[in-house]
Amino acid sequence: MSKPLSDHDRRKQISVRGLAGVENVSDLKQNFNRHLHFTLVKDRNVATKRDYYFALANTVRDHLIGRWIRTQQYYYEKDPKRVYYISLEFYMGRTLQNTMVNLGLENACDEAMYQLGLEMEELEDMEEDAGLGNGGLGRLAACFLDSMASLGLAAYGYGIRYEFGIFNQKIVNGWQVEEADDWLRYGNPWEKARPEYMRPVHFYGRTEHHPDGVKWVDTQVVLALPYDTPIPGYRNNIVNTMRLWSAKAPCEFNLKDFNVGGYIQAVLDRNLAENISRVLYPNDNFFEGKELRLKQEYFVVSATLQDIIRRFKVSKFGSREIARTDFSKLPDKVAIQLNDTHPAMAIPELMRVLVDEEKLNWETAWDICVRTCAYTNHTVLPEALERWPVELFAHLLPRHLEIVYEINRRHLERVAAKYPGDVDRLRRMSLIEEGGQKRINMAHLCIVGSHAVNGVAQIHSDILKATVYDFYEMEPHKFQNKTNGITPRRWLVMCNPGLAEVIAERIGEDFIRDLDQLRNLIKFVNDEAFIRDIAKVKQENKMKFAVHLEEHYKVKINPNSMFDIQVKRIHEYKRQLLNCLHIITYYNRKDAFKMLRLFNVVSLTVALLQAAPGYHTAKMIIRLITAIGEVVNNDPVVGDRLKVIFLENYRVTLAEKGIPAADLSEQISTAGTEASGTGNMKFMLNGALTIGTMDGANVEMAEEAGEENLFIFGMRVDDVEALDKRGYHAEEYYNRLPELKQAIDQIAGGFFSPKQPDLFKEIVNMLMHHDRFKVFADYEDYIKCQEKVNALYKNPKEWTKKVIYNIAGCGKFSSDRTIAQYAREIWGVEPTLEKIPAPDDKH
Repeated sequence: MSKPLSDHDRRKQISVRGLAGVENVSDLKQNFNRHLHFTLVKDRNVATKRDYYFALANTVRDHLIGRWIRTQQYYYEKDPKRVYYISLEFYMGRTLQNTMVNLGLENACDEAMYQLGLEMEELEDMEEDAGLGNGGLGRLAACFLDSMASLGLAAYGYGIRYEFGIFNQKIVNGWQVEEADDWLRYGNPWEKARPEYMRPVHFYGRTEHHPDGVKWVDTQVVLALPYDTPIPGYRNNIVNTMRLWSAKAPCEFNLKDFNVGGYIQAVLDRNLAENISRVLYPNDNFFEGKELRLKQEYFVVSATLQDIIRRFKVSKFGSREIARTDFSKLPDKVAIQLNDTHPAMAIPELMRVLVDEEKLNWETAWDICVRTCAYTNHTVLPEALERWPVELFAHLLPRHLEIVYEINRRHLERVAAKYPGDVDRLRRMSLIEEGGQKRINMAHLCIVGSHAVNGVAQIHSDILKATVYDFYEMEPHKFQNKTNGITPRRWLVMCNPGLAEVIAERIGEDFIRDLDQLRNLIKFVNDEAFIRDIAKVKQENKMKFAVHLEEHYKVKINPNSMFDIQVKRIHEYKRQLLNCLHIITYYNRKDAFKMLRLFNVVSLTVALLQAAPGYHTAKMIIRLITAIGEVVNNDPVVGDRLKVIFLENYRVTLAEKGIPAADLSEQISTAGTEASGTGNMKFMLNGALTIGTMDGANVEMAEEAGEENLFIFGMRVDDVEALDKRGYHAEEYYNRLPELKQAIDQIAGGFFSPKQPDLFKEIVNMLMHHDRFKVFADYEDYIKCQEKVNALYKNPKEWTKKVIYNIAGCGKFSSDRTIAQYAREIWGVEPTLEKIPAPDDKH
């Protein structure tokens, strides 16, 4: 097999990134050497690869700093409406290459490193992923920051600077084992601490009611120290800010007791305050009602709102006097977007600030709050909904509990006035859930306290309206849809330069900032040369990924096999088990294939993903996948025709390698359970075909590319509802479908775990008796659909034509389109593709 071109070699022949700035090569070399000199105390000859990486990162950062300062000055002078995107997760991945792409520096840096005898890809590999998110929610936030900067919005991302991000996953004897992700251990060249903007955050204490208002007293204070990371737009000289807060104990923290033992203990106790920003909760689509989590949520909200109000008051650059005291203008100058319910505390906190501190009356404050805040819902799964115990709230945030009760009292008065006598409706719409332990329903709080509520795909937004129908009926104007998107910079230009180049040769380079232009590819769908080019890029990406898998996982992969990839957090609703049943069924057909000599026609490579540490079923699913792999991968009859690989420690950087190599993308959740998905869009843009249910954004992908160009199977939402009414009985399918019965019997009987025959009994028990997500109901249709996939894969030309239709239909799924819609329809700001002057531009 010929060795695939490295990205470095490809960049030498690529136009899509432009040769802009090649004249800077000597300057870059000079700056690189200067940074290397300051990085190293010793002689340059002892520099490590990491030293070279830091020198390069700081050299690139130099190009950001001037633009960053210029952008902030520009915002102060223009005083636009600012957008604040608050998220508990930002799954940024690596920054170096993305920054070079957006600044148009990549070729020049490549050439400079080449002339210095250094390998760019090796240096890029030294960077730690900033894994401050679990999956879709956090990665969406990262894509949105890129698009907000690229569309010229005065936008800020606010979150927590977790010391430990998403855990490192190891597979030991087939089981998942977690290790801490110490991503900051070598330092982070992209962030800048801003101690001058440190803010106090209060917890615990009690409230005092006085004639002139309420005071929250005897609180414990934790300081929020901001770290700023620059977020460059695509070639427009705009650099926005992501500000992440780190928890610090104040100096006087518990140091009242000055006998030595007390003093030592008090210093040690500082850790308790600083634990707030220590670690990311590793749960995806699952609510964990721990005090530390609520602390994190309030911590980020309180610090951020203090920052927002400071910036609102001091509007003009360099102004010493307070420029604004009229808070009625706040919604004209500030838009706050709550990324799911995690930052829901922004609503009662804003009310506390306006009423208790700024002394506004309740009605005025509430009007300001609702017009300022907007809420994005990311799931309707009941186990994911945040419902905080009132008792915990009363202990940790006593003033906020009073405010939530007052919001609820007034809200229920409005409901009662509109629907007199409907007591059941009052119960359903209350922010406080009675019965058993009293809880605060954070989704209800977000809906009541926001002027806009959106789902993240059309089908999800429709289901959301039905789920909170009482709210929708009362205030239909609040409800919107904003289908998710991905940034084409990272998810095409950066991770798949070969494909970006082939596209640019046909339709020019403007598609990078206007993905709708991919529609123009349809006219090349029968062009032999274009079909050949697309297929060639895919084959090179597969060869490159096969080399990576062999190096890192010690598995030899046939690059001519079909790469069938499912990358998702393990969750029952995403139905990795359905994928497992397909692999087993396919494997069980090997003898028939052998007799018919057909088994070499198509082969599969399946890669899967992580489980949250406390999620027992998910860990069992991983063990089952690895057990299936142990049997299948070592069967001499199968050889290299079927391989099952579990990709360990999946993160953004691995996605950037795997997604461009995929032939088939598995999007097989039960219809009505996946809010949107964005992995499905990344695969589509990178030339994979989708096998999927009509769920989440798959529905819109089928609309854009043509349903005949996807492999759609299984129940629709209506079918699932009808089955629920009828009653789902797994045994019926088990008894009717011999191949399904065989697969289940093998799992139950220890075929894949001969040393522990009962190992997977509970998975089988769950599938047979407690499966909310109806795996067996879609099994038959899924297997038939996979047969269609195999048949088409034997015809590379027809396969590639469908790939072209898919890439051409990707325009809608740019996060630029999503953000432009948020801007116009929720935030009331106008996106622009205008450039601002570069720092060295004298005009």
